[in-house]
Amino acid sequence: MKIRVVLAEDNALLRHGLVRLIDGAEDLSLVGAAPDLPTLTALIDEHDPDVVVTDIRMPPTNSDEGLSVAADLRVRKPGTGVILLSQYAEAQYALTLLADGTARRGYLLKERVADGDELAEAVRRVAEGGSVIDPTVIEGLVAAQRAKPSELDALTPRELEVLGEMAQGKSNASIAASLVLSERAIEKHTNSIFSKLGLSEERDLNRRVSAVLVYLQNS
Repeated sequence: MKIRVVLAEDNALLRHGLVRLIDGAEDLSLVGAAPDLPTLTALIDEHDPDVVVTDIRMPPTNSDEGLSVAADLRVRKPGTGVILLSQYAEAQYALTLLADGTARRGYLLKERVADGDELAEAVRRVAEGGSVIDPTVIEGLVAAQRAKPSELDALTPRELEVLGEMAQGKSNASIAASLVLSERAIEKHTNSIFSKLGLSEERDLNRRVSAVLVYLQNS
């Protein structure tokens, strides 16, 4: 079955572009597109989509409508995924979005979703229960803040180093190359990090996102 998507974007040109990108994916089905919050809410109630792709700021207030939708759906429809789109790398919005759990949540910059394949893959990942955070958002937080050892004192210096690399969106292979270690060693370190942060029972994708959030929120 196709993944059913509701889209919300107040800019007409961008909305039409996103409609084409979603319609272009064979496994996605766009069931509604909205220019504002009231229309989005009505479409969600009418179609009960698998994933909502929405701008953070929309009429009527152009403030944080997307975040409000995500918070409401977390309570009313926890099985519905939400991907927030933003023009800027506003890291605090990402942290707010994921504060009540990383499952079925995503945060992407609009410039990145110009690539239809990337948007479609994000929708698939969120629909499956995973999470997506734009690497630019993560990099901005890491660059702006330093880790507080008192909050992460369960981790060894090497584990903190690996977690810092992970926070930049790197794969295990990339971390291994950066730290001149084997991938097997990185895997051992990441498993230890997940265990010490109490993330052992989460799915791998969510564990990585959750571990990064712990790092950033304690930075």
